[in-house]
Amino acid sequence: MNVKKIAAAGIAAACLVSVAACGGNNGSSADGNNKAGITYPEIKLGETDKDLKAEITFFNGRTDMGLASYPGKNWESYMKDFNEMYPNIKVNVQTDSNYADSALTRLQANNDSWDIMMIPAVDRSEFSNYFVSYGKTEDMDKEIKLANEKAYDGQTYGIATDGQTSGIVYNAKVFEEAGIKELPKTPEEFQADLKLIKEKTKAIPLYTNFAEDWAMGAWDAYIGGNATGDPKFMNQVMPHDKTPFAKDDKAPDTHPYAVYKTLYDAVANGYTEEDYSTTDWESSKGKINNGEIATMVLGAWAVPQMKQAGDHPDDVQYMPFPITVDGKQYATLAGNYSMGINKNSDADRQKAAMIFVKWMTEKSGYAKNEGGIPIIKDDDSYPDTYEHFKDVELIVDDPAKEGEEDLFADINSDSELGINNGNGKKIQDIVTDAANKTKTIDQIMGEWDEKWGAAVESES
Repeated sequence: MNVKKIAAAGIAAACLVSVAACGGNNGSSADGNNKAGITYPEIKLGETDKDLKAEITFFNGRTDMGLASYPGKNWESYMKDFNEMYPNIKVNVQTDSNYADSALTRLQANNDSWDIMMIPAVDRSEFSNYFVSYGKTEDMDKEIKLANEKAYDGQTYGIATDGQTSGIVYNAKVFEEAGIKELPKTPEEFQADLKLIKEKTKAIPLYTNFAEDWAMGAWDAYIGGNATGDPKFMNQVMPHDKTPFAKDDKAPDTHPYAVYKTLYDAVANGYTEEDYSTTDWESSKGKINNGEIATMVLGAWAVPQMKQAGDHPDDVQYMPFPITVDGKQYATLAGNYSMGINKNSDADRQKAAMIFVKWMTEKSGYAKNEGGIPIIKDDDSYPDTYEHFKDVELIVDDPAKEGEEDLFADINSDSELGINNGNGKKIQDIVTDAANKTKTIDQIMGEWDEKWGAAVESES
């Protein structure tokens, strides 16, 4: 399963406790953390420290990639490829199925038990307490995409394994059987298509994966650029908006309200599984592959897994989320988990780790193998997953304004909504309220606005 999925399980609870408690501010600067004496842009793969001898540990949540039976390229295969270029650097891969909690525990230990880690929920201002800077963000921006995503105070501390957008996984054959000739571009068109699927096929129109918190929390990923077309919305607008979940009267089919209403309406209209409490993630992959499920709202990372889960890989396709803003569809480009290097590792291990991360980014092919967008700056290619995104504008969230780098995270924590931090419970509540008709979507969004607004007020 994808590392985001693994991390989601415990991340919401973890975010309620400041990561400062995990390690404390030791006052060291980014340069002070870097014992290797080299930055990412200075490394020339195959030339820099070709004979370096080191043994490093790469800690991540991809337990599936540790299996010889993994249908894609597994960790052992990647390490063999890396050793063809750097034969004296041994990379030990450690994985954990409860990655989010385990990663935070390792940070709390503040030792050198790992060298590279997929960065968990850490406030930006805390990055230098745990990680080595890869270099100045302005320099890193010339090397990689999303250099700002894990940056603070002009330094970049994390490099994404791959870029991801959020859309909808769907079975094209089911859509064809239902008579759907064009992909939906608005919430109304999507509901109409779900209705056709229910009436004309045997497939479940929309599978919620209700039993998995992380799958429910995935709906949060659509409320920014996808729903607004505004790269400033998440980090600059939302932290100052006391009612970000309210319906936009001028454009009711846009903004966060429209995203969550899409789920609410699908459940209320009877377009989801009959008993949401019995959903099963692993079996859902095969079911969408063989046409028992028509759609699932998940990131592009899920597509390769679902293609590999049965005999009908070509039927599994990916479409933009059905929201149109002023006549155009958008999708936010964001990083999957980012690789960070341990500030406690010695000089050789830090250097070996930085070399390995650069190899993973530039030479391994990992991003495309996992259905993601390559992070290397000059690679504008996209995997086949994005065939239906040709007319969709990909946007990157603008960073927070100076001095407000942790504002969103603080409000998110204070409100206890856990937006994009794996809090699937609040989305599960939407499903149960829609199914039982105990609350309207307006009531639910109003309650969220009260919590968010109070947190904005407390942080102002």
